[in-house]
Amino acid sequence: MAKGHRSQIKRERNANKDTRPSAKLSYARVSVQKACFVLDAIRGKDVQTALGIVTYNPRYASTLIKKLLESAIANAENNNGMNVENLYVAECYANKGPTMKRIHPRAQGRAYRIEKRMSHITIVLDER
Repeated sequence: MAKGHRSQIKRERNANKDTRPSAKLSYARVSVQKACFVLDAIRGKDVQTALGIVTYNPRYASTLIKKLLESAIANAENNNGMNVENLYVAECYANKGPTMKRIHPRAQGRAYRIEKRMSHITIVLDER
């Protein structure tokens, strides 16, 4: 059981909240494996290099991640007052989302299942 009053518990929970600027894209229509190819390329890089990588990456996930990275940079600039030159990609990961199940008709009355996977992509920035 939790100790203390409800407001005290909330205060303690909010005290150790992550204050780094971030952006999250939920229900992206790309699988986790395909998103991770692009995310692995930009992890740990400064934001200018990361933007260059995702701009010229031919994968579909890179267009989604580019918009997400630009959103995280705007959050850092406007909400946290950080300098863009000092930012780098501290964390970036993709979690598994729900899977849409579709039916593909096959020969002799059979039906194969097609799974259209989704993911939740998160980018967290930090200052050097």
